[in-house]
Amino acid sequence: MIIQATSRVDAMQSTSAVSRLRGAVDRRHLGLLLAVGQLILWLTVFDVQGLSRTDHAVLGVFLLAVILWLSEALAYTVTSIIAVTLLFALGVTDSFAEAVSGFASTLVFFLILLMLLGNSISAVGLDDRAARRLLSGRSTPAMTIRSLATNVFGLSFLMPSAVARAVTFMPIVETMTEAYHLDEASRFRRASYIIIGHINPLASMAIMTGGGMSIISSQIMTTQITPISWLTWAIVMLPPVTVLYLGAALSVGLVYPADDTIVTDELEEADAQAALSRDERLVLAVMAGAVGLWVIGSFTGMPTILPAVLAVAILAAPGIGIITEDDVRSISWGVLFVIGAMFSILEVMQTEGTLVFVVERITEVLPFATMSTWQVVATLLLVTAVVRTMFSTASAAVIIILPIMIEFAESLALDPLFMGFSVMFLIGATTFLPFNTTAVLLSHDRGPLSISEVFRFGMVTAVLAVAVLIIAWVGYWPLVLSGLSPTG
Repeated sequence: MIIQATSRVDAMQSTSAVSRLRGAVDRRHLGLLLAVGQLILWLTVFDVQGLSRTDHAVLGVFLLAVILWLSEALAYTVTSIIAVTLLFALGVTDSFAEAVSGFASTLVFFLILLMLLGNSISAVGLDDRAARRLLSGRSTPAMTIRSLATNVFGLSFLMPSAVARAVTFMPIVETMTEAYHLDEASRFRRASYIIIGHINPLASMAIMTGGGMSIISSQIMTTQITPISWLTWAIVMLPPVTVLYLGAALSVGLVYPADDTIVTDELEEADAQAALSRDERLVLAVMAGAVGLWVIGSFTGMPTILPAVLAVAILAAPGIGIITEDDVRSISWGVLFVIGAMFSILEVMQTEGTLVFVVERITEVLPFATMSTWQVVATLLLVTAVVRTMFSTASAAVIIILPIMIEFAESLALDPLFMGFSVMFLIGATTFLPFNTTAVLLSHDRGPLSISEVFRFGMVTAVLAVAVLIIAWVGYWPLVLSGLSPTG
């Protein structure tokens, strides 16, 4: 009987695995066919009045890249290379160098440097030291939840990657769950994984160097609106993000109230106060120096990339060797290729006026003229939230959605800077499905959260984000952005 039952379970698992594989294959094939089919239509059939043949080709390449990225029909890197090659092959650009101009963006190299600096934090064990602070000799589940939220927020200033922070804290949560003798479906474990998945990525928006999405957003706004310095970003975003993070953390306590009476004596006091090693001191000093230079650069005009270059050079220098060739090889090159290709496409769309044309046509169709200012803003943000659910990462969503929304803001006489920060803020706070954010996907996969729970708390963070945005639009941003805003 046991053998038969085991065989049935194995057969069910095998069938399930085959079904998932078939679904993935079908989605990829469908994506590939759709991407190629629409490109052919744009090149041979469609004839939109007011658009040149070059514009038709640009839109076809743009949609091909987006569809392939969303369906994951091809590797991100392969799709990116195909897209920029088509820009040149179809005569959209005069040279291949123009077609790949987006890869020469400061943003691409800045992200490489930030990834290397983030790896150095993990390499010397500073992330583990921060996580181990949760392991107290005498603590309760409620105390641990508060400590987890605090440590995740604090670590975000040193470790840009929300995924890295999630991976760091997951083993600690499991250790604490066992120490409290709680089951896997306990409110403590559910609350912990909500913090790791949903709330953890919010902290990355607080500073410009806090993650890929922030860096990408600042570069887009700098290109399309006005230069954004590290200090300006911190002044504009740190208070709203802190309020959002605090509100989300408090909401976890209301949705999943953890027991405050269970006390464990089974854990030895964590050695979080032990003396820092030489490498830990060096990384902390270098990171502090980089932050200091970013602040100084906000006043002197120093390029934002320069402090990052200096920091990486020091940590990779002979005799130090904290950053190695293995760190370079482990960089997410696929993501960087997506950024480079999309910036190349957007640059062509802006040069040709394609993006402006599309926005103007949509503006003519939608009844924006009959709406009040707040109705227009609400409509654009609603569209942002809906479209964002199609993307597997916030960075990818920002690359595509933000430039379009800035164009909408300018064509509708809205403040483009306010709209830019709002779109980025809402994208970062909107995770309705597990695949929308990698940290949430990890927490769903490894933790006790169901898809419905992921959706419900995604609604919580989205509603909180809207509330914070209203306060920022009405009271805070007009004060701090009056000198920067093009309409201020």
